[in-house]
Amino acid sequence: MKVSREQMAENRRRILDVASRLFKDKGFDAVSVAEVMKAAGMTHGGFYGHFASKDDLVAQTLAHALEGDAVGDGDFSGFVRSYLAPRHRDNAGNGCPTAGLAAAVRHQTPAAKAAMTEGLRSQIARMEKALPQQGAPDKRRAAIGSWAAMVGAVILARAVDDPELSDEVLGETRAWIDAMRASPLRVDGS
Repeated sequence: MKVSREQMAENRRRILDVASRLFKDKGFDAVSVAEVMKAAGMTHGGFYGHFASKDDLVAQTLAHALEGDAVGDGDFSGFVRSYLAPRHRDNAGNGCPTAGLAAAVRHQTPAAKAAMTEGLRSQIARMEKALPQQGAPDKRRAAIGSWAAMVGAVILARAVDDPELSDEVLGETRAWIDAMRASPLRVDGS
């Protein structure tokens, strides 16, 4: 039975969604192609109709996941609060692909690194746009610094076995970003 183009596109999207959750939850190396296809409700044999290899799946999954990784509705403060929250920290599989996968991307193919690079560029641009009015250099600095702090905080909060320290890392990073926004650095860095 021949599958329509629409069904092929839907199947591919489902594979990418499932792969994204599994990779963020377990890491690239701990997830097999067979596991992805089974979780997507498809047979292993259908994989090669969508992807050339697992490396291709990794790169395309990163690109797919990073497209949806964005500041919501231009509300920077709300985005920071929801990103630096225990709910996000405790739900890696449905959380931010940057926090879940950035450290592992350095061991992946150039295509995967390119997808992460484009995702980072896009996220910085979205954050710049969502930040309150500032001069362009200050806005870019604030966007990069805030994003780096947010991603780093989630990575650290997930890595420790002390719930109080984990919560403190999230809370203090939120407070630091709020303080930086209230008194942004001037272009000369002072």
